[in-house]
Amino acid sequence: MGLTNKKEEQLRQMPLIKNKISKSKDGRFLIHRTELINIKPMAYYEAILKNNEQILEETDEDLKTLVEQN
Repeated sequence: MGLTNKKEEQLRQMPLIKNKISKSKDGRFLIHRTELINIKPMAYYEAILKNNEQILEETDEDLKTLVEQN
């Protein structure tokens, strides 16, 4: 029995988690390193950046208006 398409899509969207355990050079400490890997399409980040640019432009215009009024 395989996974449903919906479940496969959910698993693809989850971050990858990697753990690495080692000892310190002097052997006194245990080092446990956890790495989260999250993969997103570039279109996702481009949309975020574009939205931030629009917000910044609107804020700049609002500041100019306030300065002109005072």
